[in-house]
Amino acid sequence: MDSIIVRGGGALRGEIPIAGAKNACLALMPATLLSDEPLTLTNVPRLADIATMTQLLQSLGAEVQSLADGQVLAMSSHDARNHVAEYDIVRKMRASNLVLGPLLARHGKAVVSLPGGCAIGARPMDLHIHGLQAMGAEIELRDGYLHAVARNGLKGAEIELRFPSVGATENVLMAATLARGTTVIRNAAREPEISDLATCLRAMGARIEGDGTGTIIIEGVERLHGATHPVIVDRIELGTYMLAPAIAGGEVELTGGRRELLPAFCEKLEEAGIEIEETADGLKVSRPNGRVRSVDVETAPFPGFPTDLQAQMMALMCTAEGVSVLHETIFENRFMHAPELMRMGAQIEVRGGTATVTGVERLKGAPVMATDLRASVSLILAGLAAEGETVVNRVYHLDRGYEHVVRKFRGIGADIERVSN
Repeated sequence: MDSIIVRGGGALRGEIPIAGAKNACLALMPATLLSDEPLTLTNVPRLADIATMTQLLQSLGAEVQSLADGQVLAMSSHDARNHVAEYDIVRKMRASNLVLGPLLARHGKAVVSLPGGCAIGARPMDLHIHGLQAMGAEIELRDGYLHAVARNGLKGAEIELRFPSVGATENVLMAATLARGTTVIRNAAREPEISDLATCLRAMGARIEGDGTGTIIIEGVERLHGATHPVIVDRIELGTYMLAPAIAGGEVELTGGRRELLPAFCEKLEEAGIEIEETADGLKVSRPNGRVRSVDVETAPFPGFPTDLQAQMMALMCTAEGVSVLHETIFENRFMHAPELMRMGAQIEVRGGTATVTGVERLKGAPVMATDLRASVSLILAGLAAEGETVVNRVYHLDRGYEHVVRKFRGIGADIERVSN
């Protein structure tokens, strides 16, 4: 099992290109199931999760071809006839549940295993089920599988989500494109990945308006056609690398980055004393001399502070001046990185969904263990700010969400390497 070794202490300078968005791509790929014509995605990130979704689509009968060194996916569901998403594939990744809506819409039936992924909370399927049932689907859970059928096809409905779930919004949005009549999703997720999916579906002939707001209106059509669509840049990768010069010092430009992808996050960084400059190619981030200021953070759906950047922000707060309080409101069990940061000398107290961090002048390198995807990279960031050597174990989580992470950190001057144990 691989480990990553980080030797901290040096300021970082240079440029990092931001990859296509993992979470966007994982929703875009199942959209191929909605049409018998080809769907081509460009700016695809080269990640383990993309390979898992590829495997799932192929198991359903779709053709998926990786081109241009993995940055282009050419897909076709012309001969996709299987409607059963098996446990052995679905268990690897939460986003596998996004085939449910497209399968129901195109074939009128679906059997999908309950999904897996990182151990950061239950993340139930009830909102997905509620939305699809409102459209006429009959769904029951048997032997760990959701058995869904739309005997007379899906029909438009008014759906109000109890929580603006990204996955539920995506599943219902895709299903509604082929439903009879008009579907209205209220309290819809507003994340940029939702708008990216809607843009792709419109290119395929769907009639959608309101994406990016809390109310999305979909007028069902009889069929969708093929399209080519570029995946948006990954705002979580963007935020992660913005934190590198913030925590270690220096100045780094993130090419492809845009402030509107991370409005609340950028505000918090600036409140902490980090400088963010918009450039012709992206965002330039720098930290003036001295320690950053502590800030309080509460995770929230977009446009709020992303839960997927909470662990990384905690790493920054470990060396901030003062006391910061981080409230995690999206997922339970998402402070599993805190004990590992404490092994490096951080002062953190966790009570339920709240972590109180008292900043220290310097962290010290130590052997630590990654517990999930975002925790993995938070420990690397902490290692950049630590004295001595930090060894991050169980880094296979990283391969699910960060493309060429060691190469990108090295490109800005970090002393980092990946080793096989």
